[in-house]
Amino acid sequence: MLSSLTRNRALALCALPVAALFAVVGLAPLPYAIAQPGTTADVLGQDKGREVITISGKPVRPTEGELLMTTISATGPSVDNDFGDVVDAWFRTDRAVLPRDSVYPPGKSDAEVEKHNLGEMKESQDAATMAALGYLKLDPNDVDVTLHLADVGGPSAGFMFSLGIVDKLAGDGSGGDLTGGRTIAGTGTIEPDGTVGAVGGVSLKTQAAGRDGASVFLVPKAECSDARAELPKGMRLIPVSALSDAVSSLRALEQGQEAKVPSC
Repeated sequence: MLSSLTRNRALALCALPVAALFAVVGLAPLPYAIAQPGTTADVLGQDKGREVITISGKPVRPTEGELLMTTISATGPSVDNDFGDVVDAWFRTDRAVLPRDSVYPPGKSDAEVEKHNLGEMKESQDAATMAALGYLKLDPNDVDVTLHLADVGGPSAGFMFSLGIVDKLAGDGSGGDLTGGRTIAGTGTIEPDGTVGAVGGVSLKTQAAGRDGASVFLVPKAECSDARAELPKGMRLIPVSALSDAVSSLRALEQGQEAKVPSC
């Protein structure tokens, strides 16, 4: 049997490599990105002095209310987050810890990632225009749509761009606004046929929307459960699978037809 002194010495010696391991883990960079609620932008308004949506070839109606596209802000691909950073973010409701490769293309520099994201944004803008004009049955050769949003990349604003184009050209179809004067936020990719797709980071985007005054959030149907996770108090979730779903739901909401407005 070990004496008390020998036992204590043995435990101390065993603890040394464990402590060293924790020290190394605590200082070593980990392959994770840390995300938080990002900025929002009203697609019916201006960004840095320019209209976000500019349309020519058809009359454009004045609008009230706001349609907010939402973003998340994540640490860049070259940022090293250590164990302490990751643990701190893990236990915060306004942060998310994500595998870096799920946020950024692996092996790309910050500049390459930015170029990639801006390319995705351009593709989503083109799809948004096609989806909106297709929904309104307008010939794209007769209508010119220009979309401008500085310092934002990726495809997740496509759906809200489409909704903004529809509101500017047709409103609710009866002379009113799709927003009903509200501040409405949302997220989702858009296909040229109007299909709305999932984007990720939805629970952070609802927090950004709530911070900036939104009372309604349009969410891709597949991400309803994620959106409920940290939903700001009083915010209403409306699931959408297509642009037409969103327009129908907002019309019903504006007209007080609650039974026709789906919920998550």
